[in-house]
Amino acid sequence: MPSSLLLEVPALADFNRAWTELTDWLSLLDRVIKSQRVMVGDLEDINEMIIKQKATLQDLEQRRPQLEELITAAQNLKNKTSNQEARTIITDRIERIQSQWDEVQEHLQNRRQQLNEMLKDSTQWLEAKEEAEQVLGQARAKLETWKEAPYTMDAIQKKITETKQLAKDLRQWQINVDVANDLALKLLRDYSADDTRKVHMITENINASWASIHKRVSEREAALEETHRLLQQFPLDLEKFLAWLTEAETTANVLQDATHKERLLEDSKGVRELMKQWQDLQGEIEAHTDIYHNLDENGQKVLRSLEGSEDAALLQRRLDNMNFKWSELRKKSLNIRSHLEASSDQWKRLHLSLQELLVWLQLKDDELSRQAPIGGDFPAVQKQNDVHRAFKRELKTKEPVIMSTLETVRIFLTEQPLEGLEKLYQEPRELPPEERAQNVTRLLRKQAEEVNTEWEKLNLHSADWQRKLDEALERLQELQEATEELDLKLRQAEVIKGSWQPVGDLLIDSLQDHLEKVKVLRGEITPLKENVSYVNDLARQLTTLGIQLSPYNLNILEDLNTRWKLLQVAVEDRIRQLHEAHRDFGPASQHFLSTSVQGPWERAISPNKVPYYINHETQTTCWDHPKMTELYQSLADLNNVRFSAYRTAMKLRRLQKALCLDLLSLSAACDALDQHNLKQNDQPMDILQVINCLTTIYDRLEQEHNNLVNVPLCVDMCLNWLLNVYDTGRTGRIRVLSFKTGIISLCKAHLEDKYRYLFKQVASSTGFCDQRRLGLLLHDSIQIPRQLGEVASFGGSNIEPSVRSCFQFANNKPEIEAALFLDWMRLEPQSMVWLPVLHRVAAAETAKHQAKCNICKECPIIGFRYRSLKHFNYDICQSCFFSGRVAKGHKMHYPMVEYCTPTTSGEDVRDFAKVLKNKFRTKRYFAKHPRMGYLPVQTVLEGDNMETPVTLINFWPVDSAPASSPQLSHDDTHSRIEHYASRNLQAEYDRLKQQHEHKGLSPLPSPPEMMPTSPQSPRDAELIAEAKLLRQHKGRLEARMQILEDHNKQLESQLHRLRQLLEQPQAEAKVNGTTMSSPSTSLQRSDSSQPMLLRVVGSQTSESMGEEDLLSPPQDTSTGLEEVMEQLNNSFPSSRGHNVGSLFHLADDLGRAMESLVSVMTDEEGAE
Repeated sequence: MPSSLLLEVPALADFNRAWTELTDWLSLLDRVIKSQRVMVGDLEDINEMIIKQKATLQDLEQRRPQLEELITAAQNLKNKTSNQEARTIITDRIERIQSQWDEVQEHLQNRRQQLNEMLKDSTQWLEAKEEAEQVLGQARAKLETWKEAPYTMDAIQKKITETKQLAKDLRQWQINVDVANDLALKLLRDYSADDTRKVHMITENINASWASIHKRVSEREAALEETHRLLQQFPLDLEKFLAWLTEAETTANVLQDATHKERLLEDSKGVRELMKQWQDLQGEIEAHTDIYHNLDENGQKVLRSLEGSEDAALLQRRLDNMNFKWSELRKKSLNIRSHLEASSDQWKRLHLSLQELLVWLQLKDDELSRQAPIGGDFPAVQKQNDVHRAFKRELKTKEPVIMSTLETVRIFLTEQPLEGLEKLYQEPRELPPEERAQNVTRLLRKQAEEVNTEWEKLNLHSADWQRKLDEALERLQELQEATEELDLKLRQAEVIKGSWQPVGDLLIDSLQDHLEKVKVLRGEITPLKENVSYVNDLARQLTTLGIQLSPYNLNILEDLNTRWKLLQVAVEDRIRQLHEAHRDFGPASQHFLSTSVQGPWERAISPNKVPYYINHETQTTCWDHPKMTELYQSLADLNNVRFSAYRTAMKLRRLQKALCLDLLSLSAACDALDQHNLKQNDQPMDILQVINCLTTIYDRLEQEHNNLVNVPLCVDMCLNWLLNVYDTGRTGRIRVLSFKTGIISLCKAHLEDKYRYLFKQVASSTGFCDQRRLGLLLHDSIQIPRQLGEVASFGGSNIEPSVRSCFQFANNKPEIEAALFLDWMRLEPQSMVWLPVLHRVAAAETAKHQAKCNICKECPIIGFRYRSLKHFNYDICQSCFFSGRVAKGHKMHYPMVEYCTPTTSGEDVRDFAKVLKNKFRTKRYFAKHPRMGYLPVQTVLEGDNMETPVTLINFWPVDSAPASSPQLSHDDTHSRIEHYASRNLQAEYDRLKQQHEHKGLSPLPSPPEMMPTSPQSPRDAELIAEAKLLRQHKGRLEARMQILEDHNKQLESQLHRLRQLLEQPQAEAKVNGTTMSSPSTSLQRSDSSQPMLLRVVGSQTSESMGEEDLLSPPQDTSTGLEEVMEQLNNSFPSSRGHNVGSLFHLADDLGRAMESLVSVMTDEEGAE
């Protein structure tokens, strides 16, 4: 908005500010609505978001009066201004904010409706998911009950029936899975803007499990059907094979009888015919070899399943019969061959047979060696095992041939004499017959031994290889089962991990719940470490056995280990992030207070948790909240109130309203303090404890006064004020008693209830309070006006005179009770007078008096009403009275009565009587009978200070910064007193050192090194005690010095304001008046709900708390002072000269008091 318009129409500034605040809040609310994401399928998360949306909608509705007030204010502005540009801007802004309001409301309602629909859809999906998981569980349970079935027709048929029934059930259950998938697809499609990871992952897992179950059932059904077919065919095949065996045996018997005929070998034609018949028989035997092995293998399976039954014995006999006949048939075939080959060149044929067998054995050994190494996964080793089973079957088939050949060679060598061998072996002819026979024998025997050795070696090799395969299969099966189990558990944990929302998207209130859930998950995955170790141990055992795992298995192991490590890291990171978020944003954090400031300001936290504020625009930092700084600057406007009690009370009232403590009842404050167990008043509170207690207080106030309390702002502002009062050094700690004193002093309660509560905090269990405890209470109380720079008017920061006054009032008892304390407080002691005045200021805010101010003519009078007890029908409003303005014919020292509530007829009659009585009294009477409005205490330094906590206050309002003193500068005073104290300490130290050296003891250390140590002698202890007394004396001097500084600053401020008054024109001075006046004697009338206080105001001396603040220009010489005196006397009527002069007398008295202290120090220094 143009600045020219703001100057032309000042009310536009307030409208613009309110419009900006509401617009910014609506924009922030809209961004929050759009950024909020929920976990689809998580009913708890959705319900929490619905509750949040409902609360947000309620906040929007509660702010509707603010919108209506803004629209009303805009309409009034448009009616009051004739500036067309301003009217256009106002109209445009109102239309924009109404549109924005409607848009945000529509977004909220749409989002709430969407969340309700999401809740309904998610509930339906979860129900369907539960049904799908239930049928999955039933299917898994049935699959787990499957065992190796008996190899009988009935058992196989039963299993086939069960499998088909399960397949039928699966087709029915498919509907449940399809419903869950359809609902999941609807969630994924309709709510894609939210977090759908949970729905997606759960749906994938369900579908994968369902597909796996379908596959297993299909494979099982196919295997059972094949087994059933084999069992149906097995008896027929067995009968058929046995019939063939019978026929083959008959043929073999015929051939065997033909080969054993005499002189058969001489008939070559007959031998060839028989050989042809044998070859046909051998071909049929080889053709039926596989049939025999299959029948034998299937028969063994059926036999194992029928173990212990009569059918098993019958089948066993038939299998034994089959095996016997098969073995006999093969033997007969081999015998037939051996007889047919027994011709003249038989040894050559045997030699060739042995050579063929050696070659075959070598080939088989090479083939067996090529089967190594063992595969690295279960399928590969299973395939190797099948190959080796075929290999062993081949060895078993070849075994009769080898055994028969070896037996034939043995018989041949036994039956044939050397002469026969000599005839058979014709080459070389040059060898003698005996040697030729020996060579044949040696050759055949050697080859037979080699065949036997290689055969045994091959069998051992095969058995060893089978053992390795069996062990590898067992270990690899264990590894496969372990990896599948670990993979399943990891996937379940990863599903939970995948459903995690980013920590930044979580609601602050749910951080603790999420943290607990993650900790539960960590406990659940801890046993997985054993599973991972077991899998890795199995892999190492396989490596030890010489089994090199396949790349597939290695990848699985690496994947499982990586996923396990990532899962651990993710869980620990999640816990750490949630801990940090809970620490930074949780209930014990200060994060929610970051919204108490707006750009370009930022709230930051120092290492000791004390907040400070960064202005990014000016790149500066400060301890005070920006709103607190503005508040302190606004308090400077009250410096024109002449009477310090009222000035202080009005500042505190404005501060009380800014902190919303005027809404806090005493009972609510006590409940909050008790809730946080703040009972040890001497214990310190850290920043978080203060924030938690303040949050409890303001949360309750927000519930009662929603539109009036901004919790983050109020908590931050109140914390800022408490630190300014009780922790100016920003150590991050204040005492519990200080916290209670600050909160209770400014809360909404009856004055005497506050007194009783505060007294109870320092009283003992018996209800009595001694001087030390009362000093602690008064010390904490005086810090409140001290922080406002008004402490000098209330007796200074030394509370010893107030404590002494209280106990003198109680006849110097060692302890006082609550009743005596209340009686003393009703006298309004000087150090505490600001508190009852604060109550009267609060009570007078809404008071409306049917009277007219005789100075400014205000009617009716709002606030305090001051009625003259000297003149009839003479009233003054609080503005004129506080500024010292008087009407013609009325003097400031005339008695007046103060009303903070409308007067009654009885009070009117009483005041009329007093006015009539005062009409007959002279001015001298009022001068001789001054009346004070409080109980004065002597604040001159006297005696030793009490042991009270010392707090250095650094805050001074900008508009009342201390100026230089006309007598002695503040810095010079401080340095002189400090020098005086240190010089006394040094002199005392030198004296002690000389005495020490005079007695021949070791030299004393220098003063900075004099630390308390364990005394070596009584003399050392005495020296240390004296040094300690010196330090205590120095501390007392510094405390007194601080009090003098406070008085000096207050005096300088008064002199500064007096100079401003002197510079005003003489005419204005005559109108406003400059005579000293202040509140005087009090008459108090209290009510249960709204106390009505009666105050009489009259002239008083300079010691009075309500005296007019002294203002005087600083002068460097007496000539300057005389010029000021002359100017002052010329500016005011002669009748007021006495009062003006008394101002300077007061200023001189205070200056001389300061000068006398410094002179004493200087004189002592010169004397030494």
